[in-house]
Amino acid sequence: MSRIANAPVTLPAGVEFKLDGGNLAIKGPKGELKTPLHPDVTVEQEDKSLKVAVRTAGDRKQVAMAGTTRALLNNMVVGVSQGFERKLELIGVGYRAQSKGKSLNLTLGLSHPVDYPVPEGITIETPSNTEVVIKGVDKQKVGQVAAEIRAFRPPEPYKGKGIRYSDERVVRKEAKKK
Repeated sequence: MSRIANAPVTLPAGVEFKLDGGNLAIKGPKGELKTPLHPDVTVEQEDKSLKVAVRTAGDRKQVAMAGTTRALLNNMVVGVSQGFERKLELIGVGYRAQSKGKSLNLTLGLSHPVDYPVPEGITIETPSNTEVVIKGVDKQKVGQVAAEIRAFRPPEPYKGKGIRYSDERVVRKEAKKK
């Protein structure tokens, strides 16, 4: 049995939960998120918490889906109440980032500058020209945008140049010997 599904999801003040047929909607001070509910899982509201349960006990796939639904529900509650952020660092001579409106301009040592259009629901800030902060309410979308920006120039193991997450540790390799 999934132990994650047994833990209730607490709703902080200002967060509302609504279940319309097969769709979950959570609304909070930072925004609103919606997701479809799997047919094998039920969600019930008790006071200021949400409880996830399986429709028929015993099936391993349904139990696993209950744990997944509980984790997604918790991420939605945290997103609309606090939000998520991911920090990237640009390491390399001449590597710069600049946020202009709905696009991120990157200079990464390529023959051309890279313009990344910012998706809806995401905000990108550049506190300095070598730091990028990605913020949003949807954890999956924030992580996907960070991964797409990092993919333009992933960190290489010999000099450590590239775009890396702020908490990422790049294992350096030794250069080839004669």
